[in-house]
Amino acid sequence: MNQESDFPYVALVARGSGIHPSTSRLITLDALTFDDHGSAGERIHLRFNPGTDPGPRHMHGLTHEEVAEAPRFASSLKKLDALLDDRTLVTHRTSLTWGFVVSEARKAMNAAARANRSRGRGRNRGRGRQRVGHVPRPATIVDTLATARRQGVSLSDTRIPHVAKHYGVTEQAPVDMVKDLFLEQRRRGALAECGPKELRADRCGLQRSHVRIDAVEAPRPVPNPGQYRPGSELKRGMEIVVAPEIEMDPNEVVEAIVKAELAYSEKLTRQTSLVVCNETTDLHGKAMHAQRKDIPLMSDVAFMEAVQRVEGN
Repeated sequence: MNQESDFPYVALVARGSGIHPSTSRLITLDALTFDDHGSAGERIHLRFNPGTDPGPRHMHGLTHEEVAEAPRFASSLKKLDALLDDRTLVTHRTSLTWGFVVSEARKAMNAAARANRSRGRGRNRGRGRQRVGHVPRPATIVDTLATARRQGVSLSDTRIPHVAKHYGVTEQAPVDMVKDLFLEQRRRGALAECGPKELRADRCGLQRSHVRIDAVEAPRPVPNPGQYRPGSELKRGMEIVVAPEIEMDPNEVVEAIVKAELAYSEKLTRQTSLVVCNETTDLHGKAMHAQRKDIPLMSDVAFMEAVQRVEGN
């Protein structure tokens, strides 16, 4: 039996000690392979001892004692490679889930490389080399949270059960909900997906698109002229933040920002000129903070029209 062809999808749920892979560690992973009809294949639950503070229990559901009894991530990397390679990986919040997987895989590979170099010197020479595996190579990655936003779903709670409920998915184990959510979203419309090579780690270890990271790192074209005034035109150098609550592909909006010689930022501050967001009521996240700072909001459609008329270009 060819497991990849019989069960070409794998749902993955990760829990860590914190919310940034660069400063946190992966504690648990749940994975489930499945086919086009939703029939389940292999199911695994993995626990890891990072060798450091595992963080608060509510982040992953384990006590410090349970974490201490778990193996290191390196011992499971080959198994994870076999599960993820060449499959469609389905996650809920790709930046975090895939960010933890890539971060831990690279830590394990770097530790093995150091150990192998040590084995090549002095008394250790000739001992067997460690081969822990590689960064998994899924064929593509689908994000169920991003898909919900592309499909125009208004979300006051972005956690898996809440998004699943909106699509009529029964509450069950998180990895099963991700599977069923993916199947329902695929039935309703286009999916938010990308290839793993289109992503890389930002300064927090979150796996984001090259487009977004390049835009953040790009030098500012001109000084920020200040906050946008509704009814006026955008001006070169204005700092733009894109909230998650839009229906367009964020990469398209970010590319338009850079092309118009505006400045893109992931972080909202009092220097932010405008926030692109489709929500106008029950605001949360970046949009809520923008409202509190009296920073104007603009929908993705309106912004893409306005960006064609940027003053100074």
